[in-house]
Amino acid sequence: MLKRITKWMYFGMLMVILMVALAGCQGGSETGGPANNGQGASPSEQGQESQNLPPDEGNPSSSPEDDEGGKPPANAPQNAVDKLMSTMTVKEKIGQLVLVGIEGTTPDDTSRKLLKEYHVGGFIFFKDNIESTEQSVQLLNDLKKANAANPVPLWLSIDEEGGRVTRFPDEYVKLPSSGEVGSRQDLELTKNVGGLIARKVSGLGLNMVFAPVLDIDSNPNNPVIGDRSFGTTAEEVSSQGIASMKGIQEKEVVPVVKHFPGHGDTSVDSHLGLPVVEHNLKRLHELELVPFQQAIDDGADVVMVAHLLMKSIDPDTPSSYSKPVITDLLREEMGFDGVVITDDMTMGAVSGNTDVGEASVQSILAGSNIVLIGHEYAQEEAVIQALTEAVDSGVISEELLNDRVRTTLELKDKYRLSDEPVKVPDVKQLNADTKAVIDQMK
Repeated sequence: MLKRITKWMYFGMLMVILMVALAGCQGGSETGGPANNGQGASPSEQGQESQNLPPDEGNPSSSPEDDEGGKPPANAPQNAVDKLMSTMTVKEKIGQLVLVGIEGTTPDDTSRKLLKEYHVGGFIFFKDNIESTEQSVQLLNDLKKANAANPVPLWLSIDEEGGRVTRFPDEYVKLPSSGEVGSRQDLELTKNVGGLIARKVSGLGLNMVFAPVLDIDSNPNNPVIGDRSFGTTAEEVSSQGIASMKGIQEKEVVPVVKHFPGHGDTSVDSHLGLPVVEHNLKRLHELELVPFQQAIDDGADVVMVAHLLMKSIDPDTPSSYSKPVITDLLREEMGFDGVVITDDMTMGAVSGNTDVGEASVQSILAGSNIVLIGHEYAQEEAVIQALTEAVDSGVISEELLNDRVRTTLELKDKYRLSDEPVKVPDVKQLNADTKAVIDQMK
């Protein structure tokens, strides 16, 4: 009797094992249909959807690299930038390709049009836009409010290097020039000055600063660089410039390193004409490009490309819209995958020689993400129209447009840009901290 019971127990166990195995096969397999037979998402899928995580955050099993060819699986959750891109119109995407200037100290009809009709990605501010702290904060807050209907927050940018390149009102104590700071050869001091620049900028509600300068002061006859540079050698400019860049980044302002591929050894002001650089690529890699390469290796977010004719790289086209300079050299050879912005396309180096709209289209095709048009509403609208026509005609493909815009949106997301208004900053404290740095340098 005991043997018979044992025998039936044995067969019973086999039947249970077979039933479990069959249930597993019906539930789905690597090559089969959905595991839940159409009855709703599986528990793991429900959890993934509810977290709404990008493929590379919080869920290693959903990494895009897991799928063959390195592409994310079809059901992979979108990250914030992908979701935003999927909702944007073509006009809104084209707007992200430009950063423009405005006239006056308050928003006017044209600046509102630039936001409402053209969806511009941001603004640059000059001395004639900034009258006082209170006025500047109000101006920026008003522009943010006017941008409320747009899906993407604004770049709000300024040139603020210290020394002679400052846009701030007289109530602010001026920071020393980069040349003065660099001469102390104190990286902590340089980083602190970078942090002060960022605090001044963010205090008004700005989020991007066109600094630090990574040009090497190698030509005493240069009319535009001089003490804007941290020094006369690649080593000085690299170490000091990166310290400044880090100081700005740590205060959550976006630094823009400039003027790639190196404006130091020129004798023409690109605001007025087109400087020509005769050096071969070997010399450029040994000197002018060194600070930019090190900044890229240390996490530069944005590179500004200057209006220079680099004879050994592209003898026909200024660097600001040259594919050999922007894509071949900066992106592929030097490994920069961040945002590329041009210097102001209304400067004489470009506007005096070619159509600004056409040059702007060529710049986007060459690898830029943003073209800067700092002056003249007519020029700004002409550039936007030229870009629009290029997209409509397929000269700028949908794929290329999305690529350029995505990089910009990723950086806006990284720095958590917002159109929330800011309050008037404590200028007295900023001045006290600036004086403390100046006293430290004595």
